[in-house]
Formats: sequence, C-alpha cells, structure tokens
Amino acid sequence: MTEASRPDYGVMLARDVEMRTRDGARLATDVWRPALDGAPLPGPFPAVMVRTPYDRRLDRYQREGEFWASHGYVLVLQDVRGRFGSEGEFRLLANEGPDGYDAVEWAAAQPFCDSNVGTFGTSYSGWVQGALALERPPHLRAMWINQGGSNGNSTALRHNGALELRWLTWAVSHGAVSPEAARDPILQRRLHQNSIDMYEWLRRLPWTEGNTPLEGLPVYEQWARDLYEHADDGEFWRQRGLNFEPYDDETADVPTMYSGGWYDSYTKATTDRYVSLKGRLGQQRLLMGPWTHGDAALDHSWAGEVELGSDAPIGQSRGGARTDNRRHVLLRWFDHWLRGVDNGVGEESAARIFVMGGGSGERTAEGRLLHGGAWRDAPDWPLAEAQPRPFYLLSDGALGASAAPDAQVGASTFRFDPADPLPTISANTSSLNEVVPTPPRVTVATPITLMRVMVVQGGADQRTRPDVHSGGGPFGPLEDRPDVLAFTSEPLAEDLEAIGPVEAVLYVDSDAPDTDFFVMLQDVYPPSDAWPEGYRLNITDGIMRARYREGMDCPRLLQPGEVTEVRFALYPTSNRFAAGHRIQVLVSSSSFPRFDVNPNTGEPVGRHTRTHVATNTVHHSAEHPSRVVLSVVPAA
Repeated sequence: MTEASRPDYGVMLARDVEMRTRDGARLATDVWRPALDGAPLPGPFPAVMVRTPYDRRLDRYQREGEFWASHGYVLVLQDVRGRFGSEGEFRLLANEGPDGYDAVEWAAAQPFCDSNVGTFGTSYSGWVQGALALERPPHLRAMWINQGGSNGNSTALRHNGALELRWLTWAVSHGAVSPEAARDPILQRRLHQNSIDMYEWLRRLPWTEGNTPLEGLPVYEQWARDLYEHADDGEFWRQRGLNFEPYDDETADVPTMYSGGWYDSYTKATTDRYVSLKGRLGQQRLLMGPWTHGDAALDHSWAGEVELGSDAPIGQSRGGARTDNRRHVLLRWFDHWLRGVDNGVGEESAARIFVMGGGSGERTAEGRLLHGGAWRDAPDWPLAEAQPRPFYLLSDGALGASAAPDAQVGASTFRFDPADPLPTISANTSSLNEVVPTPPRVTVATPITLMRVMVVQGGADQRTRPDVHSGGGPFGPLEDRPDVLAFTSEPLAEDLEAIGPVEAVLYVDSDAPDTDFFVMLQDVYPPSDAWPEGYRLNITDGIMRARYREGMDCPRLLQPGEVTEVRFALYPTSNRFAAGHRIQVLVSSSSFPRFDVNPNTGEPVGRHTRTHVATNTVHHSAEHPSRVVLSVVPAA
C-alpha cells in the first residue's frame, strides 16, 4: 500500500464494550470504528490502543477517536484497572503488563480488526506500553511511547535517592476522583481540600500513619508511602511495572518511537529506554523536542516561559513541511508499520533531536524569552561526535573550561537547613499541582478541574518571585541565596553546542551522615533592553542523595571530615550556548517542592523523626577537581 491514510470515513462509537482480563476483571473500553452512513464498517482495519488512568470519556480522548476512526483505524480506549469505569483495585503501575497483554490480544481478535495492533500514549499511558511490551503480546506490531518510564528508582519516580514529589500530589488530586472517593462524598470533599492544601502537606513530610492527606483511601495511601519510603534498590524496585531495565531481554521486538522533551519530567527515562534497547531490538527510534510534559506540548513552540521558535512543534520535525500536528505525525508512523504505507519512515534516521538556543533573546509579545532552536537528524544517540568536556568549579566562583584547578587547597562551604530548602522556580516537572478553590457560582466537572502548577513547567529566569512557592522575599536570583554555590564562566567567545548526557563530579564532605547535592546548569544571557538584569535560563539539573553515591543497592553514610566523590547524571540536554553568554553551575542541597528534602540525619529514608542543619563543603583543588561534564559537539 502506498497512499497515506485520509479522513475518508464517518465515525461510530461503541461505548462500554465488554472486555475482561484473565482474572475476570472488566475493563471499561470504548471502541471507535470507521463508519459509513451511520453504520460501522466491517473492515477489517488496523487498531491503535490507548490505556489511561485519566478517564477515557474526556473530550480529548473523544477527539482522538474521531481522528483515528475517520482515517481508517479502530481506536480502542480503555480505563486501566481500578480507575473510573474499570473494575479491580488500582495500584500505581502494578497491573499494567498483564492487563495490557490481554487488551492487545482482545482487540486483535475482534472481527473488525485485521490483527495488527499498535499502541500510543503519554506519561502513564507511556508507562503501560513499556509494561505490556515485557509480556510480548503476539499481535503487538508497533508502539509510540511518549514520555514514558524506564527505571523508576533512578529517574522519573525517584531520582538517585530523592523522591519526585509530583507522585504524592498526583495521588491526592487523582485520588479525589477515584471510584472509592466517588462513592463517599465526605471522603471526596476531604481529598479535595487536601489537594488545595497540597504544598503545606508536602512541607509536613514525613507523613505518619493516620496523618496523611490520603487518609480514608488506604490503597492510594499505601502505594504513595511505598514510593516515599523505598529508596534502596531491592525487591520493591524489581517490580516489572516500576522498572523495565532488568527485563530488557524480554521486551517485544516491535518498531518503537521513544519521544520526549528537554523540559519534561521523563527526559532521562526516555533517552535511557532508547539506549537500553537500541542494540537489542530492531527499529528503535528517538525523538527529543524542546517540550514540557503532556501530548499537547508536542504542538507548542514554547516551554514554560521560553519561546523555542516556529520550528519547535512536532509538525515541523521532518523535512521542513508542517504536517499539521502530533496526530498526523503518529498517523504517518502507524501507516508505515501497521498498513505498509511506503512513506519513508523505515529509512529515516534513528534519532531526531531539537537543539535549543540561537535565538535573539528578545522578549516576545507573550513575555517569553526568545531562545530559539533547530532540528537535526543523527544516526544514533548519544551523538558519536559529541566529546565529554569538563567545566571545573574554581575557588573564585569561576567555571573553568581550559584546565583542572592547580591549587593544592580549595573549597566552598554552605549551610543547608531542611526547614528552608532551595525553592524550585521552574524545572522538568509534571503533575506537581495544587487544586484551586472553586469560585462561587462556578460549576466544574470534577473537584480537580481547576489546578495550577506549584512551579513553572519548563524554562524560566531563575529568580525567586511572589507567584511561585519561593518564600516571602526578598526576591532575587537563586545564586544569591546563602545555601547556593555559583560557578560562572567567562562570556563565551563562540557558540558552544552541548548535546547529550551531563554529569556532575563533586568532591564533598559534610558534618551530616547523609545529605543531598543538587546541581543546576544555566544558560546566562547578558543584560539587554529586554532583560536589564540578564536572564538565567535553567537548562538541566539533577540531584543525588549522598548515601547512594556507591549505588542504589549499597547505601553508605558519610563520615564527618572525609572527602568523598559524589558522581551523578543530570538530565541530558541539547542546547546551543551562544557567543557572549555565560555558562553557570549552581550547587546546593535541595530543590523543593520538586524533590523531597533530606533531613540530614541518616535515618531510614521517608521515616525520619528530626532534621539537622548540615554544613556541606564542595572541594575544588588539584587533588579534588569538582566539575560538570558536558557532551560538546565540535563546531562544524
């Protein structure tokens, strides 16, 4: 077949079709089919599937159904176990592999399906695809995993020992619309109020039995506490739904696109998954844009408070010709792998990367920084031509790119108070939300309809301010805080492209038995008419709980006065630092509310009883050359 699918069909929806899993649970399933004159066509047609915890009846899923059915596909939409219309008990990511297998094989067996089934979806709907791929359903033919997981203990659930607190806000806000809460109006109102008070609940961690915002919803409370209290690598993190990496050799060998964004909460998980499987399986692809979280973000040209230019939307990702939106790009993918359309997909490069930067730095009409960017194709990721280049932290606050420090002694010290953590201004987050009280005389569909983010999702000037959770002032650059060390390069003489992994290598000591080290990489714009004080754009960051410096499976507390190497990956990135800009590295011990705050006591993770103000030191001498290593692509 050589012609691309066209919107030539009518659409028919079959609501609540009977689909049961191997253990008898009924999963609420809607089937959208091509139709003619108001009647479904017998087909058979290829099927695409989305499994979601967010209610298959939402308008955005209806738009998916209309699009795919009109283009000659059957779309199967399903609520995952224990959510909305589906039976069973919802345990975060726990049942998705077997249930996904059963759903794929059920769809393939329907008379209107030609036995070719593809899957797509974002976030949780990306996780479930990774889980079902481990089960190898025979009729799975292709996947498009947008912003999905890999190893939840190293990134996306926990991050080198620190919990991404978005999962606790997710539990409370989405628990408020769970079937259990819907059956108990009093519980639902309490959960709604707790969603409004979410920031204060996070400040109260650790939660204790009988004193959590999930009281009355024991299943949600249990899996939320499990995520918070399990940091050591062990049996908990061998669950197939939470960590795919131990089971890479069992993954279905089907063409798979891993798509993500440089400002997404799954940035590292997306590239990790591609790297893990590219050598094992055929036709594994990577697409990394400048986007934040969510499928709608793929059609945006901005990320937070940063404008990336007209090329940024996914519709511009091939050949310079817009293909409307993300649905058309996915249609092209499935046309090739499910219908055999000869559209060039099979011959395209393995990696498609958006390189941020190169813009004018002007302020757009929407008030965003014009950072700009452009796409590039590559035969693989990481890029073969990218070379590791260290940037050394120096005693005078400089960031040296030419040579390691030659001083015999050099160190910088700061005090980290868990009661006053470094605020997260903007970052790679998702679901880090709080509910807004419903205004009088306003009707909303659900209690969580009106939500706002606690921090900016994406890029922003790294200055504290009243409209994000950053304390009561005085407001100013994060680097001015006493619990932050800042290291800044000279203005760049020429453009520098950093594309690939980013690593922090710190030599540290602390008077605490355990503490965190947080590193942020910034692209610092010089002062201009648009930005009189310059602009400190967050590019990437990462955190490491010091007790896990030797591995997640061998925690070891710090010894006071002992200089220790702490080495960890930040999220990968792709950014052009323009000539005249400076590269800045910030070092601290927290980023809240993005990550849970280390109490500095060395007590069991998630079960501490007190906090301790830590004195933390970063060494930068000839013997202890602390540095951040970028993957630098040589100038053409």
